[in-house]
Amino acid sequence: MKQGTQGSAGTGIGRIRTSGQVRVPVQPGAADVDRGAAADAPQAARGEHTHSEPPPPRPGTPVQRSSVRGQIVDALRTALMAGELRPGEVYSAPALGERFGVSATPVREAMQQLALEGAVEVVPNRGFRVVERGARELAELAEVRALIEVPVMLRLARTVPAERWAQLRPLAEATVRAASAGCRATYAESDRAFHRAVLALAGNDQLVRIADDLHRRAQWPPAGAPAARGRADLVADAHEHTALLDALIAGDTDVVRTLVEEHFTGAR
Repeated sequence: MKQGTQGSAGTGIGRIRTSGQVRVPVQPGAADVDRGAAADAPQAARGEHTHSEPPPPRPGTPVQRSSVRGQIVDALRTALMAGELRPGEVYSAPALGERFGVSATPVREAMQQLALEGAVEVVPNRGFRVVERGARELAELAEVRALIEVPVMLRLARTVPAERWAQLRPLAEATVRAASAGCRATYAESDRAFHRAVLALAGNDQLVRIADDLHRRAQWPPAGAPAARGRADLVADAHEHTALLDALIAGDTDVVRTLVEEHFTGAR
């Protein structure tokens, strides 16, 4: 089992903190007992054996499982975007749980969520492998996103009033700040937030969910190139958001069409 990025000081994969405590073992409530027992039962889909895993100590204050899992999902996404969890490498839930200061169960649940998002895949009895994404898959994702988002944005450009577009200015500016800071994980979140807000004006929740899922999948870094998109690339991408918003406010549909088509072409 490869764990090449799991054990060094200074790594960005830190312990989950709750109420000022570093170690946060899971204490399920009564309603969670059956689910917790089912999650710990041996099955190939969970990733690896845990028969030798010691039980976590009881915390002073009970912590909701969903809260811990959510924190770990966010931390794992950040580590993936930063290249700390490398494409092709296998990571076990118990080892990552030790790093986070929690039991393996919420880590495994978080990894299952990332598997649904296409970031990792289950390796029976070993853990989870970070998916190796090639240029072809990224190009296919960009093409599908363009097929969905471009027609919607062009329709919205003709129907949404300028004052509604102006309300999205803080989100566009947030992408520029995140890009300038050089944090890929923060930029990824702000990038998706801007696109969600634009598409939400169509009033179609299913559209927003599908487009956001495709967008997230397109953001996972490709294999062998954790720094493929540096700060300059992120800043250029972010400024496309502000330029698009300016064109939408001005009602210039020709410029809108050019910008959105170039935006998705550049993502391939």
